Amino acid sequence: MKKKKLLFVIDSLACAGAEKSLVTLLSLIDFDSYDVDLQLFLYGGELESLVPKEVRVLPPFEYTNFASNPFWKTAILSPPSYVLARLSYSFRLRIGKVNNITKARLFWESIGSVIPPNSTKYDAAIAYAQGVPTFYVSEKVRAAKKFAWVNVSYYLEGVEKKYQMKHYNRMDKIITVSEKTKEIFLQNQLTVEDKLQVIYDINNPELINKMAKNGKGYDDNFNGIRILTIGRLARQKGYDIALKACAKLKESGISFRWYVLGKGPLEKEIQEQIHSLKLEKEMVLLGVKSNPYPFLKEADLYVQTSRFEGYGIALAEARMLNTPIVTTRFDAVYSQMIEGKNGITVDMKPEAVAEGIQQLLEHHDIRNGIITYQKQEKKGNIEEIHKFYQLVKGLEKEGEKIQL
Repeated sequence: MKKKKLLFVIDSLACAGAEKSLVTLLSLIDFDSYDVDLQLFLYGGELESLVPKEVRVLPPFEYTNFASNPFWKTAILSPPSYVLARLSYSFRLRIGKVNNITKARLFWESIGSVIPPNSTKYDAAIAYAQGVPTFYVSEKVRAAKKFAWVNVSYYLEGVEKKYQMKHYNRMDKIITVSEKTKEIFLQNQLTVEDKLQVIYDINNPELINKMAKNGKGYDDNFNGIRILTIGRLARQKGYDIALKACAKLKESGISFRWYVLGKGPLEKEIQEQIHSLKLEKEMVLLGVKSNPYPFLKEADLYVQTSRFEGYGIALAEARMLNTPIVTTRFDAVYSQMIEGKNGITVDMKPEAVAEGIQQLLEHHDIRNGIITYQKQEKKGNIEEIHKFYQLVKGLEKEGEKIQL
C-alpha cells in the first residue's frame, strides 16, 4: 500500500503550546502509512530535537537564511527582491499599531512573493497555526486536501477578516482545538460552519511523565512554596495580573517564589515591573526550557493568568502531573477544568488570583482533594489521533478503529 504524503507547516518549534501539540501528534503517527514533511519559517526552536527521526524537516527557504542575518551583512550579495521585501516589511511594521494578526498579514504581503512554491504534490497539507503557515499552505502548496489549525481564540475584524478569510475559504477543513475556539472562529464568517471540526490538542501522559522523571528541575535550594507559570511573555498570558497578584502575596507574608517559564516580546517590560514592584526575590524568570516537566512536577501550585487560550495545554500538563491549579476564567477554560475538582478558577483580577492561591495554600484539605481528584481523572487524550487519521485519510468507516 502506497504511503500517503503529508506536509505540516508551522512558524517554528519554540517551546509553546501549539508547537508541543504538533510534536506530540508527530510522535504518534504511523510512519508505515504516512510519509511526513515538516516546513518551518524559523529554525533552532527548543522542540526540534523531539521531532521523530522519520519526519523530514525541509530546509530553510533562502529568504529565511537571508532574514536571519544582520541586514548590512547580506544586503549587497542578496537578490534585490529579498532586500526590497525585507525593507517593505520593516517599514510597514513601523506604521500604525501592529498586533500579531496584523503582523502576519504584513509579513506575507511583503515577503510572500519571494517564498517559492513547494514542488511536491501532497495528499494533505496541514497549516498547524494561524497566520503565515495558513497563507503558505493556501498559496504555495499543491495538495489533494488542505487543512488549517486554529489553536487560539481567533476573532478577526475589518481588513484582517477580509484578508484571512480569503485563505481559510480555500481550506477543505478548519480545525479548532476546542468547542469554544470553534464558536469564536465562527463569528468571523458563518459560511465556513460546514468546514469546522474540533480536534483537541493532543497530550501524551506517558511521554510527559517520562520527561518529568528524567529531566532537571529547580536548583536554587529554596525551601518555601514554589508557584509556576508557563507561557509566552505576551499580553495574552496576563503577566500584568500575575505580577500584581505576586505583590499581594508578598504583602501577606507567605514564603514563596513564583517561577515563569517562557520568553516573548514583553520580557524587558516584565523585568522592569518586577524591579518596580520590588519582586526580584519572589518572581523569577527562568527563560525557556526544552523540558519544562520536572519544574511542573516539583511545583506546589500551577497558576495561569491568561486572558484567552484556544485550549490551554499547560493546564492539561499540570493535571497530568497532579499539580494543583489556579487559573483565570479564560474563554476555553471549562473545556478541561472542573471547578473545585481538578483546580479552581478565578476572575481575571490580581486580587482574585492572589486569593485563589492563598485558598489552596491555607486549606490543605482543598489542595489535597484536588490532587486526589487529579490522580484519578482521565490522563491525556491520545485518542484524538483517530480524528486526525480520519481527517487525512477520509477512508475509515463510521466507528472503525485505527491502530495507534
